[in-house]
Amino acid sequence: MNYFRFYTNAVSQASKSIAKGIFTVGLLLVGFGILILALPALFAMLAAAVFFIVGAGCVGTAVKIFLAQRQINKINSDDSQGYRENVRIHIEDDYDT
Repeated sequence: MNYFRFYTNAVSQASKSIAKGIFTVGLLLVGFGILILALPALFAMLAAAVFFIVGAGCVGTAVKIFLAQRQINKINSDDSQGYRENVRIHIEDDYDT
């Protein structure tokens, strides 16, 4: 007797791959949890180092933005005219086709 099979071999392979990935991630998380329990001081130092480096990067980026804004304000304050002298806009009406 022939039965209708909704799940094909491709679906079976895909679900098997997803299960393998979830299993691997679960084992990694369990392993990291055990390491953190065994060596809390080491992981505290690593976390502190990561926060310090990210914080220093944020401060550096903010300083760059402040300096760039200061230069832009300096340029805008020196240019009190809203236009440039001796600048002409040329429009050519060349509709010959």
